[in-house]
Amino acid sequence: MRITMLILAAAALTAVAVAQNPITADSPFQVRYASNLTVGDSVINITNTGANGASLFGPGFGGAVGNICVNVYAFSPDEQLQACCSCLVTPDGLVSLSVVNDLISNTLTGIRPSSVVIKLISTLAGTGGSGTSCTNSAATITTATIVRGMAAWGTTIHAGATGGFETTETAFTPSTLSAGELSSVGNRCLNIIGNGSGFGICRSCRAGGLGAGRSAN
Repeated sequence: MRITMLILAAAALTAVAVAQNPITADSPFQVRYASNLTVGDSVINITNTGANGASLFGPGFGGAVGNICVNVYAFSPDEQLQACCSCLVTPDGLVSLSVVNDLISNTLTGIRPSSVVIKLISTLAGTGGSGTSCTNSAATITTATIVRGMAAWGTTIHAGATGGFETTETAFTPSTLSAGELSSVGNRCLNIIGNGSGFGICRSCRAGGLGAGRSAN
């Protein structure tokens, strides 16, 4: 009986620790910011951890397995969704985005914000991750397709302690996705695609990782 109680207590403490520190969780919803975008670029690097499976013999043999869509939403500081898009990420692959050149180069309002909040939501690409396209998935996102398996990092620029500017890189923060937030980002992205005349659709990811740039293009 005492052993059982100790096991239950340990399990409860573990659950509390995970709840208090969501960074330890493999979350399909991750958030960060990028600032001082008039000084230089910030970049985002994303991988698929393989949590939804992977090809047994590698990508060159057999059908696709475990592919995810990373749906990207860029908000200006006044909460407006300025751009959205989605990226196909294969298991163990690496893709990247430039905040200046990909996320805020074609905003819905035509204004380039000097800082943004970036939200990522990962969904399964097709049945079993067999899909090879993520077209419009950021606008049609539902709870049925949300999956884990995304890891992302980003850079931002800060004023240096002794003058000038410094670039730091950190992981995105795994966060809690409410039903209201999911509906909001999906509906607003759908309106951008449907009514924005091409504005507000950010460029999709490119293969490979990026390092931070010192000056904005």
